[in-house]
Amino acid sequence: MKISVIGTGYVGLVTGTCLAETGNEVICVDIDEQKVQKMRDGEVPIYEPHLDVLFERNIQANRLQFTTSLKEGIDHGEIIFLALPTPEDEDGSADLSYVLGVSNEIGKIISEYKVIVDKSTVPVGTAEKVHKAISVNAKCDFDVVSNPEFLREGFAVDDFLKPERIVVGSSSNRATELMQKLYKPYVRSGNPILIMDEKSAELTKYAANSFLATKITFMNEIANYCEKVGADVDMIRRGMGTDSRIGKRFLFPGIGYGGSCFPKDVKALHKSGKDDNYDFKILESVIEVNQKQKVALIPKITNYFNDDLKGKTFAIWGLAFKPETDDIREAPALDVIDVLLSKGANVRAFDPEAMDNVARKYENKITFSKSMYEVLDGANALVICTEWSIFRTPDFDRIKNNLINPIIFDGRNLYDLTDLEEEEITYFSIGRKDIKIIK
Repeated sequence: MKISVIGTGYVGLVTGTCLAETGNEVICVDIDEQKVQKMRDGEVPIYEPHLDVLFERNIQANRLQFTTSLKEGIDHGEIIFLALPTPEDEDGSADLSYVLGVSNEIGKIISEYKVIVDKSTVPVGTAEKVHKAISVNAKCDFDVVSNPEFLREGFAVDDFLKPERIVVGSSSNRATELMQKLYKPYVRSGNPILIMDEKSAELTKYAANSFLATKITFMNEIANYCEKVGADVDMIRRGMGTDSRIGKRFLFPGIGYGGSCFPKDVKALHKSGKDDNYDFKILESVIEVNQKQKVALIPKITNYFNDDLKGKTFAIWGLAFKPETDDIREAPALDVIDVLLSKGANVRAFDPEAMDNVARKYENKITFSKSMYEVLDGANALVICTEWSIFRTPDFDRIKNNLINPIIFDGRNLYDLTDLEEEEITYFSIGRKDIKIIK
């Protein structure tokens, strides 16, 4: 099939590349000429595991092409995906200006039947707005479909090629048949293609992300209470997770969620509710608790150093909002860094992928190291903000030798308490007892 993808951000590039991988002829459209040229030259503009292999293979096979011409993209595709930014507005709502602006242009270009697919995460009723925007100028039949993405950064290629489910919001039999034909190769194992109305499809994405964000936030609340009463959140997590009604995923406490989806989607659903005179009280609490949770390590740090951080140096392990990505949007590490800097501390950081992105934000305010051990040299303490695999089994002797004093503030509960006691490392985590080594 001939497919066009408008927008080559995270979702658009993964979508276009993975659709080409099953033999479709895909053209991706972006207004950034330099970015398009780099992609034509085989350069992947984002970090996502395994994407580079598929990207190169499909470019060489001439199944994946890139252009700055919207007309070229529209003329090419029988199915046209809109994978455009929907940034958070000042009031928390999703900004649809990119989506509706392109939709208006599509109406001026199309000359034969097309299926326009909302792939971006959008509020309920967006499909109607897109249809209306295209209709202003369109002289032919077309359908608008909602097809929200469920891609996890770090696992996006697998999520696309082997989806747990595919949601298609469509009120047109013709469009539905085309979407089922397109996605048939991805559900050969029997996972469902769920057909529903457009509004239900749009809300499904917001509801799913908001539920997962709520689950994370609930466990963070439990972890905070554990610290008050002396319980161990790891024991509670295991006790809860073995209940099949609850499940063991998204029960790990820490310093909050971040990224491009959860924060934005929770706020957008909360704002949508207000617009329709419905108050999502749970989501309001989730937003408030998560913002506080991002700096949950700060009181532990200030208490240990008697509220005097001026001139002290803190080594940060992990800058991305989660492992296996270079995405720093809403990353808790940034909140931690901001507070440390405001208190006069020096910050040195290491992350396997995200340091360039953070460097652009902070310029010369913090320093970076080439290795996870080098960053510890002469630091007063280590602060862990992202649970990269390489941090899970460190050389504790090197940590003790490189730090001025062996102190770890762990925002992701990476280590067993008994191990840290045996290593004689002062250790603070989330929802568990503190280990204070006094010599």
